[in-house]
Amino acid sequence: MWGSIQCDCRHLLTVAVLLVIMAACGTGIEVTERVSDKDVRRVVEQIDSRQQTVTLEPYLDSLKAWNLGKRLWVADDQIKELFAVSSAYDKDTLHLAGRILLYDGSWVSGVYLNDYNDRRLYLDLKDSQTGAKYGYRAGKEVEASRPGFTFPMLIDMDMVEHYARQIASRDFYIKTPIWYDRQSEQMMDGRHFIKVHIDSVVPGNAVLPLRVLFTTADTRERAMVWMSDNTSTMHGRDFDAMFVASDPHQAYPDITDANWERITRGQVAVGMTKQECQLALGGPKSINRNPDQSGMREYWYYDGGSYLYFVDGLLSQFRR
Repeated sequence: MWGSIQCDCRHLLTVAVLLVIMAACGTGIEVTERVSDKDVRRVVEQIDSRQQTVTLEPYLDSLKAWNLGKRLWVADDQIKELFAVSSAYDKDTLHLAGRILLYDGSWVSGVYLNDYNDRRLYLDLKDSQTGAKYGYRAGKEVEASRPGFTFPMLIDMDMVEHYARQIASRDFYIKTPIWYDRQSEQMMDGRHFIKVHIDSVVPGNAVLPLRVLFTTADTRERAMVWMSDNTSTMHGRDFDAMFVASDPHQAYPDITDANWERITRGQVAVGMTKQECQLALGGPKSINRNPDQSGMREYWYYDGGSYLYFVDGLLSQFRR
């Protein structure tokens, strides 16, 4: 009986192999190939391989190097939840977001605890406008004293100015179409791979500490993007992820001006190549390939039900 089962399995395997061969030979039997995640990532990464990055000098600092009077920008009103108990202010009415606090020294609580790693570090902060003082709970001393440590809801103005000196008043090509209105901070329709002038770099928010304000070179449209600093783990929002030094179109000389204009606006059209669609929309979430008698048919799927349908490498149908 076991030998019979082995024979049946070999027979089924042989049939499966024959079906694949017949499909490849154009017999009309279609086989759907689901491309691996590794292959999808390769498609995505091909864009950046041709673009010239501008790695910024990172800002490296530690509490030990801080001087009294160092300026710290408050990113969120909820910073009051990190203040030590004090009768010097009304917690319910305290609003500090957008204000500058000055570093006025530090101290440690829990000196007499057996576990050194449990000692808590506090910063003394002074309001630059009112002179009011606050004790800020910075966390465990062993962690908060490390170089590169960032203090929640506080943005180091020296760090902001460090990056401003490197990119402000310079021209770059923006890679992200995710733009924000400067006044309302609401998301707006943007373009990518176009030339922009960096007007300034200012403090951001509690998650992304930098705001890069720019003006487009062609239409003089003004907008901004949120950016992480170069020591952050959020590499998808650092400078290299969002800007390049040279015109990306020069890396793709075969793409017509008409199609490049579509690409900058995140649009596709029938007849565009897979590379052009990839530049316009980014890499797909998944890919299916279907070889048949008429050639290779390929589906690219995106979030929200969007898809692109290619026949022999050219866009045939799409839903956006």
